[in-house]
Amino acid sequence: MKLAGLSRQIALSMMKIAMGSALLVIFGSFLFYYLWEKYWPNDIPSESDITPSFPEWVWILCTFVFVIWFAVHVAIKLSRRILEPLNSVAQGIRTIAEGDLDVRVSVGDRSLGEAALLAEDFNLLAEKLQQMSEAQNFWNAAIAHELRTPVTILRGRLQGLAEGIFTPDKAQFLKLLTQVEGLSHLIEDLRVVSLMNSGELNINIEAVELAAEIKSVTDMAENMLQAAGQSVRLDLHTQSVICDSMRIRQALLAILENTSKYAVPGTVTIHSREQDGRYFVSVADQGPGIEPALLPNVFTAFHRAKDTSQRGSGLGLAVVAAIAHAHQGEVSCVLNEAGGTTIELCWPASIPASVSDTTEQ
Repeated sequence: MKLAGLSRQIALSMMKIAMGSALLVIFGSFLFYYLWEKYWPNDIPSESDITPSFPEWVWILCTFVFVIWFAVHVAIKLSRRILEPLNSVAQGIRTIAEGDLDVRVSVGDRSLGEAALLAEDFNLLAEKLQQMSEAQNFWNAAIAHELRTPVTILRGRLQGLAEGIFTPDKAQFLKLLTQVEGLSHLIEDLRVVSLMNSGELNINIEAVELAAEIKSVTDMAENMLQAAGQSVRLDLHTQSVICDSMRIRQALLAILENTSKYAVPGTVTIHSREQDGRYFVSVADQGPGIEPALLPNVFTAFHRAKDTSQRGSGLGLAVVAAIAHAHQGEVSCVLNEAGGTTIELCWPASIPASVSDTTEQ
């Protein structure tokens, strides 16, 4: 907020007080002598008598008292207009410091624009702090919920092995390893999203054969997709692409995992192209699609359809969005003609040096 305007308005107000007082004395004196000469001409002293007469002393005293009262009145009124919003903001700051983020300040008189703007900025700050606090509480609860399931399973199986309930064979250890891998995957997703939210998700840009990278991801996800009754059809751009190959593979795998959980059996089409100086990679399934009301929150962490029977961590597509943004790109989710969902990841063919010169931390 610029304080120059407020200082200028205070200075102008003080000038108005001084000029008003001076004009009041001048015109008041003219009026006084005009009335004196008109109604009491015999009482006017001669030019040789410079000593003020009693009426003049009365007039001087009354004028002095009135001017002082006028100046004090205007100054007090102005100071109240200035201090009211400032005191309100100061009280609001003390209240926020005590932990109450619901506090808001109001300004009745908006003629002092900078003071009103200060109150509005304070309210915006308080609102942002409240949103951040609510988001932090939501994230803490969601992370605790997501970590609780695999940790509970691991604890139960390890306790069963320790007490001899389960036989310590290869099958049991593979089950434990599956839970550990799922836990590691969840932690990595949380790390990526957290780095993106803090602006520290850096990427390692290089020229890669994107078609080969996509093919390697589909080979990796083949068993997962087959278990869901799905097959992959590839329609790929074959020229080299500028990107972080590891992060693009991570994003594509997250999309395929989401597809295997929520899409119906059928064909999953992966298409890549270069158009208008941007690279595009899309994954399209054949249904059942996503409700239009849910589309705005598809890439928000921990937002999932409440009636979904199979539930992931709620982080997969948030990771995709984080990787897209790290590439100075974007990701979209739309309903396609087959009644399913198309998720498209795109980023510029020429990534800014501020991004491409960094290395993944």
